[in-house]
Amino acid sequence: MNIKEFDYHLPQELIAQKPADKRDCSRLMVLHREDDTIEHRHFYDVLDYLMPGDCLVLNNSKVLPARLFGTKEETGAKVEFLLTKRLENDCWETMVKPGKRLKPGDTVAFSPDFKARITDYGTGGTRIAEFIYEGIFMERLEELGKMPLPPYIERDSDQEDKDRYQTVYCKEEGSVAAPTAGLHFTEELLKEAEEKGVKIAYVTLHVGIGTFRPVKCENIEEHQMHFEEYEISQESARLINETKAAGGRILSVGTTSTRTLESAAVLENDGYVLKAGSGNTGIFIYPGYEFKMVDGLITNFHLPKSTLLMLISALYDREKILSAYETAVKEKYRFFSYGDAMLIL
Repeated sequence: MNIKEFDYHLPQELIAQKPADKRDCSRLMVLHREDDTIEHRHFYDVLDYLMPGDCLVLNNSKVLPARLFGTKEETGAKVEFLLTKRLENDCWETMVKPGKRLKPGDTVAFSPDFKARITDYGTGGTRIAEFIYEGIFMERLEELGKMPLPPYIERDSDQEDKDRYQTVYCKEEGSVAAPTAGLHFTEELLKEAEEKGVKIAYVTLHVGIGTFRPVKCENIEEHQMHFEEYEISQESARLINETKAAGGRILSVGTTSTRTLESAAVLENDGYVLKAGSGNTGIFIYPGYEFKMVDGLITNFHLPKSTLLMLISALYDREKILSAYETAVKEKYRFFSYGDAMLIL
């Protein structure tokens, strides 16, 4: 398939720069695959579409305040770090800006007692940095780091983002981008879902910097996905498998949860079951893919020509998804990370 088949026109003013006033007050477009109809609701109405016996699957990865601003000790030049992956001890793979200025042996100071020494070159232009600091690393990162807002949010991150660019159920630190479909949920909404008889299962997939990287191949089948770490507990696998066995629906919250579930599905007897455990996934889901675990999806509106748009086109239908996006533009839905939501049933 050609990358142009996943393009659409998006006015710049529809790219959300700030979150909605309240998490669950964002708008919700509901796509019904059975009869190809669309409803326009608000996210707090999502419970109207959940049934007792369904299972919501959420990604509980926590976003690191992974953007750091410092100076190169040798020259005083300003340097920006974006931590992408923790390696061993106090070493991290990091994107650096401007990259040409930093070579192995250079030191960057973010405060008098929080510094990083470049030890090696990483992959894709990154650097390997060893941090030298006083105190507890994550506490110092919380103090000095900023939330890594995506590049289409054209402002600096602020204190509000440390709360709002994070789900209310985040737990496992490791992402450099939020699993944004989950940003719409409140603790009250999740409690109401459970009271209605909906099961809640958590998985972990740490979102990497590859989520911002565009597809550059004309033929999408030639695109190589980035790998991301995931983990599924025995309890979550049990809940999800019991739901499937009882005929309930698995409703995935976000493309990251979806990729986790589809990566860990294994064929057993006459059907697929979810296997607990941890691993790395580079699964690329695009039209033609047959879903093994996921029956429905809550997601945000995605970038043109993105792998995320390809994933939801595989779940529904490419032309119908693009038609729904055209409707979203006409109805002035808000797009991308801090934007509105879509429910595909």
